Amino acid sequence: MKLLRYGSAGAEKPGLLDGAGIIRDLSGVIDDVAGDVLSDVSLHRLAALKVDNLPKVGGQPRLGPCVGRVGKFICIGLNYADHAAEAGVAVPAEPVLFLKANSAICGPNDAVEIPRGSVKTDWEVELGIVIGKAGKYIAEADALDYVAGYCVVNDVSEREFQIERAGTWDKGKGCDTFGPIGPWLVTRDEIADPNNLDLWLSVDGKMFQNGNTRTMVYQVPFLIAYLSRFMSLQPGDIISTGTPPGVGMGQKPEPVYLRPGQEMRLGVAGLGEQCQITVAA
Repeated sequence: MKLLRYGSAGAEKPGLLDGAGIIRDLSGVIDDVAGDVLSDVSLHRLAALKVDNLPKVGGQPRLGPCVGRVGKFICIGLNYADHAAEAGVAVPAEPVLFLKANSAICGPNDAVEIPRGSVKTDWEVELGIVIGKAGKYIAEADALDYVAGYCVVNDVSEREFQIERAGTWDKGKGCDTFGPIGPWLVTRDEIADPNNLDLWLSVDGKMFQNGNTRTMVYQVPFLIAYLSRFMSLQPGDIISTGTPPGVGMGQKPEPVYLRPGQEMRLGVAGLGEQCQITVAA
């Protein structure tokens, strides 16, 4: 099942994508794709609906972030060995964690703003995990039971702010529009193995990233269990699992960074695609 949110920013309605690629309105069934709606019981109830009886949504509405009322946006850094190599750092002995500001969250096809004063805005296609039930000190063997589904994330990053401006990474990760998520939340029953998904990203038609989640250093069950040692996980929390090589910072002989007016396209197998135009903030 592919759940989504559509409509103007801040006023999105819940929906799902049917087998023919038509958006169906879920407003009469749930209030949002958020919170307790992400529980197994609720998702099973939605899966049992007769989709043909749900209202069709006409036209091509804007797609909003596929999850509403996100509690935490947790990210994993340097989780692909080859990405760590291109960044010139060692593979971390434990997962690197940082939080992305929730105000960075935007729709999958919304414009991405190049911050004022930025000269090193970069891209990162990632697999996102959406938590479906609360837990802490989760056993790795049970970790996938806490997953509602998966989505595409673009962990947009300003490298000067992140690396050269002192302090933690957060100031280069949480700028407005630096967290496109969606186009939809794909429930976990549709993804046989989250640790074997192709993911890619292009800029202005040139392919820069082309990887697979099987090369993650720390895979999905371990990440969920690990994170739950340090913070409880709640329904609607998003975990962005790191990016494969090919980011702008790692290009040779010179890094390549985003400018206003460029187009990013990115996707993860089975989870859909995003497309963003960059604009000046």
